[in-house]
Amino acid sequence: MKTISKIFTISALAFAFGATSALAQTALLGIEAIDDRITEIEDAAAEDLARSEDASRFGNPEFRPGLSGSAALTYSGTVGATDSQDLSIGARLRYAEGLWVQTIGVVLDYSETDGVRTKEDVFAVYDANRYFNDQFYGFVLGRVKSDGLATTAGDTRTDAFIGVGPGYRIVNTPDVTWRVQAGIGVSYLKDGLGDSVTETGYIVSSRAFYKFNENLFLTNDTDILSSDTALRIDNDFGVSIRMTDAMSTRLSYLTDYNDSRTVKTENKVGVSLVFGF
Repeated sequence: MKTISKIFTISALAFAFGATSALAQTALLGIEAIDDRITEIEDAAAEDLARSEDASRFGNPEFRPGLSGSAALTYSGTVGATDSQDLSIGARLRYAEGLWVQTIGVVLDYSETDGVRTKEDVFAVYDANRYFNDQFYGFVLGRVKSDGLATTAGDTRTDAFIGVGPGYRIVNTPDVTWRVQAGIGVSYLKDGLGDSVTETGYIVSSRAFYKFNENLFLTNDTDILSSDTALRIDNDFGVSIRMTDAMSTRLSYLTDYNDSRTVKTENKVGVSLVFGF
């Protein structure tokens, strides 16, 4: 019995030493960093593919009644040649009751290097929908984006909007869906010097989906926000392809237009591929 005990003890120590060595080699050789980076790329690709999956694409979405939500936090700090801190917080809160659905989302990003702030962003949205029937609904949409490091007249410290209006499903079939919504509200802009402008704003949105077959479909999502000082347009055109059960890809073309900027139009081409076996 004593012999068995000694063998077990030696084996356990050897296993612990081996595991420790393996973990050390993983960190020193960068294997863990590569694995983390692969996960980040996979998450980014999956997120891009999920942009084509609108919860309201085919009808009024059904959520769990009552209050639900989620929250996440990440923090990292380094001390040495460079002292830095990075903090990100995200939270989503949803309340569903009958034909009413309300959602609040908040994101906070903060970074500093050697005691100097390099990022201080806050982004919050409020989205409420009241469904009257399968085609007609009303909405309230609010958002605020704040840059705590904005210090010049050319920087935007606060960009906020809240609006209300109707929405309507023009087409709603398994292969083709198209819904539009339009509203009126209040737009608020404040620059880095503290000068602000409050004015009437108008918002128009379109969500279109067309399925060619079981493996190929396209989407085109458009948002237009207009006020006396600026016209802003975001358009996301995407083609999603399911090549096999294990392989999917999405090609996208994003356009961001803002006539208050020096460079009014910015375009971005995206390719995302997810493959598993």
